[in-house]
Amino acid sequence: MANKSILLIDDHSLFRSGLKTLICNSLANVDIVESNSLEDAMRLPNPLLHLILLDIKLQGLNGLDGAILLKQKWPETPIVVISADNSLETLRLAQEKGARYFIPKTSSADAILQIIIKALDDPGIEFTKTPKEFESRSTSNKNLLTPRQYEVLDLVCKGHSNKMIARQLELSENTVRCHVQVLLAALNASNRAEAAFTARRMGLVA
Repeated sequence: MANKSILLIDDHSLFRSGLKTLICNSLANVDIVESNSLEDAMRLPNPLLHLILLDIKLQGLNGLDGAILLKQKWPETPIVVISADNSLETLRLAQEKGARYFIPKTSSADAILQIIIKALDDPGIEFTKTPKEFESRSTSNKNLLTPRQYEVLDLVCKGHSNKMIARQLELSENTVRCHVQVLLAALNASNRAEAAFTARRMGLVA
C-alpha cells in the first residue's frame, strides 16, 4: 500500500518535531513533509498530499491568512488546523477558510492521533461543531478576509506597491506578495485594479 503524505506547517521546531515523531511512531505508511512557514510550503513541489496540518500563528503569513493559497494548490486535500488559540472567533475563521477539523494544541496525544486518523480515512468529514454559538455563521462580506488582509487591501486600493505596503505594515515583501495573491483569489480578480474595484463595489473598503 502506498504511503500517505502529510504536510505539517508549524514554525515551532520543537512542537513540529514532537508531532512528527508521534505520527510516525503511531501510524504505518505515513510520510511527513515539514515546513516552518506558509511561504515555504507554497514553494514546495506539488505532490499528492493526503492531509495538511496547519498552525495558525506563523511567522510571516499566518495560517488563516494563507489557507486559501493552500486550497488553490491542493484543492482536494483536507486542512486540519492545529493551534493554541481555540477561541470561538478562531474556530469560526478556521471554518470559513475551509478547515475540515480543529485540534487544540492542548489536546492529548491520543486525541490528536484520533483526529488525524479520521481525517486520513475520511477526507470528506465536516468541521467539528463545538459550542452552539459557533454554529451560527455570518455570511457578511466583512468576514471574507482577516484583519491583516483588510489592512493590505486598503493599501492596495490606495495604489501602494508591495514594497510600500511592506514598509508601512512592517512585513517582508514576500509576505505582502502572498497576501496580495490571497486577495486576488478571494475577490476573483485578475489584477490589483480589478481587486480594488471589486472591493469597493462589495463595500469592503471606503
